[in-house]
Amino acid sequence: MTRVSRRGRVTIVVLAVVFLLFTLFDRVVGAWADYLWFSEVKYTGVFSTVLTTRLWMFLIFGAAVGLTIAGNLYLAYRTRPLLRPHSAEQHALDRYRLFLLPHMTIWVVAVAGLIGLFSGLSAQGHWQEWLLFSNSTPFGQTDAQFHVDLSFYVFEYPFWRYVLGVAFTAVVFSLLGALALHYLFGGVRLQGAGERMTTAARAHLTALVAAFVLLKAAAYFLDRRGLLLDKFPTQDLYGAGYTNVNALLPAKEILAWISIVVAIAILVFSNAFMRNLVWPGLALGLLALSAVAVGGIYPAAVQSFTVKPSQLQKEAEYFQRSIDATRLAYGLNTVQVKPYASREQKPPTNLPSVDETVANIRLLDPTVVGETYTQQQQVRGFYEFNTKLDIDRYTIGGKTQDYVVGVREINYAGLQENNWQNRHSVYTHGYGFVASPANQVVCNGQPYYVSGFLTEQTKPVGDQGQQCASTTDQIPVKEPRIYYGEQMGDVYAVTGRMAGGSGAEYDRPTANAGDSYSSYEGSGGVAVGSYWRRLLYAAYFRETNFLLSDVFNDNSKVLYVRDPEDRVRKIAPFLTLDSDPYPAVVDGRIQWIVDGYTTSATYPYAQRIDWNTAIQDSSTNSRMFPEPRQDVSYLRNSVKATVDAYTGEVSLYAFDESDPILKAWNKAFGNKLVKPRSAISASLMDHLRYPEDQFKVQRDLLSRFHVTTPNGFFSGQDFWEVPKNPANPTADQPPYYIVAKLPNQDQSRFQLTTALAPRSRGNLAALMSASYVDGKPVFEILELPPDTATLGPAQMHSAMTGIADARREITQFSSNNSEVIYGNLLTLPVADGMLYVEPIYLRTKSDKTFPTLQKVLVAYGPNYKAYANNLADGLAELVKQATGQAPVPGTGDTTDPGTPSTGGNPGGSPQVQDAIAAMNKALADLKAAQISGDPEAYGRALKALQDAIGRYEAAVKAATPTPSASTSPGAQPSTSTSANPSPTVTVSPAPSG
Repeated sequence: MTRVSRRGRVTIVVLAVVFLLFTLFDRVVGAWADYLWFSEVKYTGVFSTVLTTRLWMFLIFGAAVGLTIAGNLYLAYRTRPLLRPHSAEQHALDRYRLFLLPHMTIWVVAVAGLIGLFSGLSAQGHWQEWLLFSNSTPFGQTDAQFHVDLSFYVFEYPFWRYVLGVAFTAVVFSLLGALALHYLFGGVRLQGAGERMTTAARAHLTALVAAFVLLKAAAYFLDRRGLLLDKFPTQDLYGAGYTNVNALLPAKEILAWISIVVAIAILVFSNAFMRNLVWPGLALGLLALSAVAVGGIYPAAVQSFTVKPSQLQKEAEYFQRSIDATRLAYGLNTVQVKPYASREQKPPTNLPSVDETVANIRLLDPTVVGETYTQQQQVRGFYEFNTKLDIDRYTIGGKTQDYVVGVREINYAGLQENNWQNRHSVYTHGYGFVASPANQVVCNGQPYYVSGFLTEQTKPVGDQGQQCASTTDQIPVKEPRIYYGEQMGDVYAVTGRMAGGSGAEYDRPTANAGDSYSSYEGSGGVAVGSYWRRLLYAAYFRETNFLLSDVFNDNSKVLYVRDPEDRVRKIAPFLTLDSDPYPAVVDGRIQWIVDGYTTSATYPYAQRIDWNTAIQDSSTNSRMFPEPRQDVSYLRNSVKATVDAYTGEVSLYAFDESDPILKAWNKAFGNKLVKPRSAISASLMDHLRYPEDQFKVQRDLLSRFHVTTPNGFFSGQDFWEVPKNPANPTADQPPYYIVAKLPNQDQSRFQLTTALAPRSRGNLAALMSASYVDGKPVFEILELPPDTATLGPAQMHSAMTGIADARREITQFSSNNSEVIYGNLLTLPVADGMLYVEPIYLRTKSDKTFPTLQKVLVAYGPNYKAYANNLADGLAELVKQATGQAPVPGTGDTTDPGTPSTGGNPGGSPQVQDAIAAMNKALADLKAAQISGDPEAYGRALKALQDAIGRYEAAVKAATPTPSASTSPGAQPSTSTSANPSPTVTVSPAPSG
């Protein structure tokens, strides 16, 4: 073998040093910058715990795998035969032996070290599993099959599964490496006379094979517990079903014991008796055959011939286990289901003041008016509000109501001179917390702003001097500057006043059209006054201006990781965070409130979902690339986090102190990471709200798991679904926050609500609401009777937009260079009936315009609908229709497309109304029978529909007035020239919003 020249050795050393610099330098710089950041937020315990855990995981697992492989490679080398037989095969291997022998130790260490390095790098990524394993906390509940505490599945099972995988990796690489060396040095031969394998090689290799089989036995034993996490073969449920319990479970145990016997047989027969591989080969074949027959064919036969013909009878017990576990894992077991008849079809005469729900009806849609806030409250082009604003409640003047809130942040893309100094040291912060009552519009459909004014110029003025904003700041804040917000992204800010100098950061415009400047005086940020700190951050941000710019001085700080969600995630990486942080004024300071969830994917028998799919609806921003799948089978809103918008201070509060996962994590970080629930101030508690993402997951699950019996679950007749958003039929309708007093509630609450429809049908099945009462979550369902056909959101949207005036004006708006935007359609239980409210926004198709609320659609029951300029007029119109002072819009707009309308009589006689109700019920029964496949029910429903149509035709004929030359009072003009116009079908597709 040719010796490497001195120049070659120098080149190799230089390349190795460069490689280390490139791979380690960034890690060292990043770790140093992270430590300084954690010191700023006073959570260095998190940094040190995570860093040391990852380091120990890297060292222990890397060393274990590396030493195991190195030991087996060394053993294979040491037990090589001293005399090798002469053969063509051995002569061909001489060149490789000559290449390896001079540096055999180096080669063994290099190969084992490389595999150990990658094993260590993989292991350090599993630090969360180790911390949970080592800090396991009992659930106090056991699984339904093995009666083992659930902590085993949540805390211990994932780690044991990983350890088993590492052990398999070490044994497989050791076996392959040992086999290669034994072959290379003659311990294993394919040619020549005599034994094909030396005694030492046989003992070594068979021991490794036996170790692999013993690990397989351990895997079978562990798989028995893992069966409780499987999915049912023919049902969308999780857990061990009949086949798993009665076939796979004993099969796994049998295979485990067979594996142990096979491992012993391999060792004994290969080395003590026959000293060949025939019997060990037969043993391995037996194991493979057993795995196929016992673990595959037998369970499949049980499923096909025992379970499938009588699935409900065989699996009822296991269905019940899955239902109960899912309801417990997602907090659905405390849901209060209450009946709501919704029998009243006629609005009460005191509808505008009938209860607090009507008085607080929300008109402003936070997903629509974000652009309105930006256009009216920015003053400078670089200010911006989030496109989706937030809803919170405030008590002003003794009245509590919901407000649409947002903060005025810096939009760095809007800077005219977007150079480094402007971007990082001049335009460093936003200014102001802007709010407007959610139930009030003024000045041609604009929000009524009550806080966050920059100057008097930010107070809109309407025609003829109308007051479009409050004269005083009704939600005052002590520090309105926004240094930490959702629009900051990864932009860092450099702050710090020169001694005796003036502020260098743009603050806000002043009343005389000038600009004021300030300097940051908060506690946030990392000091970068020294040269070495600036050198560090020059490397961290890859920005030479840290060393060259004159903006730095002895007082300089750098503020980074400024998104509230990112700050919380960095401090508590084990939390799944809600996708909608919201700002609130708490004790005069602007605080971002972030909901944190503890989750697990290994809760036995519980339904497993993809988190990122479950929280999607029409209000979530679509991503260019889909989020990676995040499996969840357990969910708790255990943590409420706050981030101060000025200082960046992060506080974590335990909201659900009974959660075992939160207890385990808090113990892992020395019980100092999360503050107790008692530390939540009363003023902060007043602004906590039921989190939206958790509600979306729960409503998706409750659409099926409100059914609590195996029979009902198996038939699926009572399943619900989330209705599509009428303004965007391709996505689910988002839930909405309102201040309301729903039936069976003692007083008004700030609550999150949603409508649910029967599966594959459009009518209304239930209303769900979630709120906090005395700081505790309360989840309620108002379930409508199954024999009613109350219109659902999409059906009512179609009916309301089908009003003649509405259809005509919406068409005109769309054709007159205007864009029609539908706001949130609210479904509200009022006066033992159902009230629907949907605002309509208009925006001119121009770059400089914003949406304004111009019209409101309202309806009560299936027949009474109005299209008005504002909510008050709409409610008054409904009352007029109910009292006969105004014509009722045609009922044909409220039925399914195949249902006839009442023709020329706008109101319809009572007989017509009864016939229509009978047709709606018959149609609903018909659809249900089609879904269930019940021929008898289908026949009865068809007969009922035919009878109802006959009654309808007779009622219409009796109610049709005799044609005359004059038009009767209250009748709508007709364009038909026929003397006896026949009833027609009116189908009004909902315009796209």
